[in-house]
Amino acid sequence: MKSVKVYGPGCKRCETTATMVKEAAEKLGIAVDVEKVTDPKAIALAGVMSTPGIAIDGKLVHTGGLPEAAKIEGWLSA
Repeated sequence: MKSVKVYGPGCKRCETTATMVKEAAEKLGIAVDVEKVTDPKAIALAGVMSTPGIAIDGKLVHTGGLPEAAKIEGWLSA
């Protein structure tokens, strides 16, 4: 199971990003544990300067704006 953290204050873009990750994982048949991180200190400590941010298995792969679905699938498949 892959551990995915979505960093953001809980805005609409952050919620959409979390949904996109879940949908991509379902499409690929990959089990994921999606955690939403909304604490500003935790977001800063993760190195996210622009939200939403995504970390997969502890590696930050995206910051700022909605990611493309194909990119999410690539990150999950790696």
